Amino acid sequence: MSYYEKGAVRIHFEEAGSGFPLLLIAGGGLNSTIAGLTGSYPPFNAIEEFKGEYRCVAADLRNANAGQSSGPLEIDRPWDSHTDDHLGLMDHLGIGKFMVLGFCIGGPLIWNLLKRAPDRIVAAVLVQPSGSRPEMRDLFYDNNMKGWMPELVRRRPEISAAQAEQFLTRMYRTDPDFVFTVTRDFVRQCKTPLLVLPDDIPAHPYAVAMETAMLAPNAEVSMFPWKEPKERIPLAVRQIRSFLRAHRPGVA
Repeated sequence: MSYYEKGAVRIHFEEAGSGFPLLLIAGGGLNSTIAGLTGSYPPFNAIEEFKGEYRCVAADLRNANAGQSSGPLEIDRPWDSHTDDHLGLMDHLGIGKFMVLGFCIGGPLIWNLLKRAPDRIVAAVLVQPSGSRPEMRDLFYDNNMKGWMPELVRRRPEISAAQAEQFLTRMYRTDPDFVFTVTRDFVRQCKTPLLVLPDDIPAHPYAVAMETAMLAPNAEVSMFPWKEPKERIPLAVRQIRSFLRAHRPGVA
């Protein structure tokens, strides 16, 4: 097991394979862990699929209940605190430019990476990305109040329920629009090559995923649905592989 530490933050990470760096962000919301890339949740095992060509880097999200990463709750900057961890980890590993593939919460986190470090992200793949539905603005707040906050405060007595609630309010209720971390104007100006694989469940709204694909000038989109029937999943993975190869530096 490997750890990256900076001040009060301790991030558990794993690496697999070799080649151009590929940061992998698991789904599962604030309970995102490395195991979420390989278990029953994702439609495909991203580490197994891409470690043959890429230096895959994955980490437990800070304060995920089933993970081994920990740090303070930065109530005023919830998204940026996680992006600090991702960028800090890549710095720790001596990685400058990299590609990123993320599921679910990985969508907003990828957009935040693109905002914070546009010159470092070579290309990005957003798989069943999270987004905000106008008719369900409190979905993520409610889900995390039930599925993340109680266990967190039980494990970490120095964190109060009130602090966790403030963190979630800032993260999901202060500006609960679109993809949470960037504006539509930002997406319109984003020149980074993107591949979007939409989903269509409450937490992964199809309309938001497609809007990002339509707005971003260098975006591509997969077929839809791509997870059902299951025989389509290998085709979607093949598209991801082709997309990454097309944008990997040093590859004609």
